[in-house]
Amino acid sequence: MKKKRMMAAMLAGAMVLSMTACGNSGGAEKAASTEGDAAKEAPAAEAEAPAGGSVELVVTTTFAGEDSNAQNYKDAVKAWEAETGNSVVDTSATADETFKTRVATDFETGSEPDVLFFFNGADSNSFIEAGKVVSIDEIRAEYPDYASNMNEDLITASLVDNKKYAVPANGFWEAMFVNTEILEAAGVAMPGTDYTMDQFKADCEKIKAADYAPIAAALGNIPHYWWEFAIFNNQSPATHLEIPESAGDENGQAWVQGMNDIKELYELGYFPENTLSATDDETFAMFTEGKAAFLIDGSWKVGGIVGACQSDPNDPATLDAEKLDKFDVTYVPGKGDRKATDLVGGLSSGYFITRKAWDDPAKRDAAVSFVEYLTSDEMVPKFAQHGASALKNAPEVDASEFNVLQVKAMNMMAGTTSLTGVVQDLFAGDCRVSTFDGMPEIVTGRVAAEDAVAEGLEAYHNQ
Repeated sequence: MKKKRMMAAMLAGAMVLSMTACGNSGGAEKAASTEGDAAKEAPAAEAEAPAGGSVELVVTTTFAGEDSNAQNYKDAVKAWEAETGNSVVDTSATADETFKTRVATDFETGSEPDVLFFFNGADSNSFIEAGKVVSIDEIRAEYPDYASNMNEDLITASLVDNKKYAVPANGFWEAMFVNTEILEAAGVAMPGTDYTMDQFKADCEKIKAADYAPIAAALGNIPHYWWEFAIFNNQSPATHLEIPESAGDENGQAWVQGMNDIKELYELGYFPENTLSATDDETFAMFTEGKAAFLIDGSWKVGGIVGACQSDPNDPATLDAEKLDKFDVTYVPGKGDRKATDLVGGLSSGYFITRKAWDDPAKRDAAVSFVEYLTSDEMVPKFAQHGASALKNAPEVDASEFNVLQVKAMNMMAGTTSLTGVVQDLFAGDCRVSTFDGMPEIVTGRVAAEDAVAEGLEAYHNQ
């Protein structure tokens, strides 16, 4: 029981740490209770609803692919459909740059979904500026209890107008996954709470000598996590979300040093030999197949690792528990003012209701009902799992309901000293090209880190 209380306290309290970035429990009951008022305010609703009262919602989320909540989402959608008689056209996809571009294009062409689970940082600026999503305050004018079960302080405001649009479901963290079988073979101890970059480099040297790749990362495809933590390692939780004015100021120099730190690790041979040409999927496979020791990624990767330990990735009953037990998760090595236990995380995504659905009397109530159902006190814990949520009253969590890697993640999170938002979410689009797409040029020395950072900052300040 003591452990259950600890898990609950961790889940409920993790988000009150130093974090910057980022319905009602009965969705169908709420929809029913407001039916009369809605009919008075929008008399056309009943007349325009499809025969039988069934409404079809187009919903796009990031709960797809190897996301650990993909199945939870599918189950929740089926339950909501059964409870309400409505239906969902699911257009969810894995969250990557291609997906973000697709979402932006859909809004530009009038093809946006009715409900969108998406990032609430800079990636959502364009459709908020265009007035294509509805604020929580506007929704509450008609549905007063909308998102009332959430801690208001943890609902992230838009960078555009400081209004709140997205109702969060599950939080995230970014940390370092470990293949302990490789560590054992190389004579390396499991990293702990005070792990430093100097210790990390010494361990990488041992792992390299044992003929393994120390770091699983595709720098030519997705350098995102190393980019984030390399910069963070030259700052502190208090300054990480400050975009530099130039590459020459103190914060700008921290960014430059971060890029050079990655360059040093590349020159030392700690990334896979094909790190500049490999895909993220390929280097992830190196990690799960026992060829690479360390992987910095997000909490969603737990599901991918678990899936790699199943003979059938879609059937949890085929899990090889012994294989899964060889994986662990710990803190990203620290440097300077950033302790290893200072992690990146937050509530950076949430459910948006689009103006398209809100202005459609046949869909408005259904869209609200859907979001309330997916963000209810009963549903959020299923999605938060080993992460965190914005619920006012987080329920107790029984560790016996989780697999061994999820429990390890919970224990890791219990030792976290701070969660800081993702600066790359503020530094989006073309701003990131020179250091994201240009990472191979930086680490090979063809482009100076300072020049790449300066180019990105110029794009940011001129947009």
